[in-house]
Amino acid sequence: MPAKPKLTPAAKRLAVLIVTDPESERSDDAHALAQALADAGSLVLGVRAGDATLPEAVAQLKPDVVVVRSNSGVRDVLEHIAVATQHARRPIALFTDSEDRPTMREALGAGVSAYVVKGANRERVQSVIDVAVERFAAEESLRNELASAKTELADRKLIDRAKRLLMTKKSLPEPEAHRFLQDLAMSRGIRLRDAAERVIDLESLLG
Repeated sequence: MPAKPKLTPAAKRLAVLIVTDPESERSDDAHALAQALADAGSLVLGVRAGDATLPEAVAQLKPDVVVVRSNSGVRDVLEHIAVATQHARRPIALFTDSEDRPTMREALGAGVSAYVVKGANRERVQSVIDVAVERFAAEESLRNELASAKTELADRKLIDRAKRLLMTKKSLPEPEAHRFLQDLAMSRGIRLRDAAERVIDLESLLG
């Protein structure tokens, strides 16, 4: 029996939540967006107001993408979206008629992946979402690389500090101090960084 073909990430059906200005939850524009995305194959989770209830809705529904249709209350909506996605980042596409540049900068700073002015037509919606998803993935990759580099640098500084302590207190040359940390890590089944931290903690206790 032939194996079933694996779905590629591109084939995944996106779950999308539409967010509007609080007073526009029943707006024709928002529901037109919802219909266009549904027709394009997305799973539309509903249209929700961008108010204080949004963080709870996002936590419960867990959308892959948040699509915002906002005009009068873009900044207020962005505040609620920032809260809703602070612990679980996801692509955000914002459609608006506002050409206010400070608001645009705030939106991009708040994590919006695609900011579209006067372009909420049915033909463009899905392509904008695709761009938002790809841009978000690229930004997350860079973010993870930066976080990894920072962690690696912090670990190296900690290990170097522990080696300096061993070189001073035990009169060890640098290679032997490093080997001491490696042996400690292997014997305790811990990372080299954790072994270094134990050496530093012990020195702090003993003075």
